[in-house]
Amino acid sequence: MALTGRAALLAALGSLPVGIWDPGWTGILAVNAPLAVACACDYALAAPVRRLGLTRSGDTSVRLGDSADVTLTVTNPSGRPLRARLRDAWPPSSWQPGTETAASRHRLTVPPGERRRVTTRLRPTRRGDREADRVTIRSYGPLGLFARQGTHKVPWTVRVLPPFASRKHLPSKLARLRELDGRTSVLIRGEGTEFDSLREYVPGDDTRSIDWRATARQSTVAVRTWRPERDRHILLVLDTGRTSAGRVDDAPRLDASLDAALLLAALASRAGDRVDLLAYDRRVRALVQGRSAKDVLPSLVDALATLEPELVETDARGLTATALRTAPRRSLIVLLTSLDAAPVEEGLLPVLPQLTQRHTVLVASVADPLVTRMATSRGNVDAVYEAAAAAQAQTERHRTAEQLRRHGVTVVDATPDDVAPALADAYLALKTAGRL
Repeated sequence: MALTGRAALLAALGSLPVGIWDPGWTGILAVNAPLAVACACDYALAAPVRRLGLTRSGDTSVRLGDSADVTLTVTNPSGRPLRARLRDAWPPSSWQPGTETAASRHRLTVPPGERRRVTTRLRPTRRGDREADRVTIRSYGPLGLFARQGTHKVPWTVRVLPPFASRKHLPSKLARLRELDGRTSVLIRGEGTEFDSLREYVPGDDTRSIDWRATARQSTVAVRTWRPERDRHILLVLDTGRTSAGRVDDAPRLDASLDAALLLAALASRAGDRVDLLAYDRRVRALVQGRSAKDVLPSLVDALATLEPELVETDARGLTATALRTAPRRSLIVLLTSLDAAPVEEGLLPVLPQLTQRHTVLVASVADPLVTRMATSRGNVDAVYEAAAAAQAQTERHRTAEQLRRHGVTVVDATPDDVAPALADAYLALKTAGRL
């Protein structure tokens, strides 16, 4: 029990001091009797805190960048009205910096035997699970001189999902997919095994597609068009080792990889392909398999929400073996990893033939736009040195990409804003070429 600011003010205005307890004495040094009686009555009339009933309801998930509302219901079973200040504590990353105080503190009045609700609005700044800490309630008497205070544990978890910023590119990619599937008036010369229709030959068409029987029945050369293969298997492999923790544009490289994986999964599932996901460094961090086209994207989003980079070197042999077990039949394996020379040359290249001899492999990497800006900087000695260092880094990155291409791997290397649409374009190009 402690004096509030109002009690201290009354004591300062009074002519006699308020009672002060000294542990070294056996009593109170001085007493203002009327004020002491008022404080005791105020304390006695404050509603008890321990007996309050608290329950939660509201949002259990939210996309990063959006808001989630969690409602706290306070029930007052006592015969005294509750006049309280309440603090609903959550981890610091549950709010934007500087907004925690206003968002987590509430005033409420609950009549005897009734209940009231207060809503805490969260706006998380990081992916993952945010768990409620504790609720602290300070119950005041009618004069506001003294207060009872206590805490309650009211569990609740809000899962913060990836933002999926690249979903803005999905309509344009789906339009290209419809063209590829022949569902619009534009015919794409896709390689496949499912016959679609006949059309007139135009220069540049593959002569192997000419239908000689149909040509003999008409005055023009007719070629066959094919629908691209459907029901192909796509395995998304996320490297969650130390290189994925590097920050690019003030965010871990892994975040951009997650966004690219979600866009490709959404596009491939709409194309009729089956999509699985594997996250690996030295062990399996996430695995999503066997989901239907309707359920695959929600399952991926939920699995990726809590995924974080691990500060360990990725075991390339273990990753390859796990990927082969996950995709026993011919598939498109999309590996989202780094193009840094050392991890690729020492880890990936020695085991890459195990993947390429059975599967089509596509490697996607997130490039740092700062390196590009440094490469074009001029004006002083420091800028020239920065440009030279950036040019050397770019050269090494291009050399690593060429090494992968010589093994038959398709390589996508783009900045965080461009890697998702670039990966989707590479998938559509493979589908157009009949390599899936």
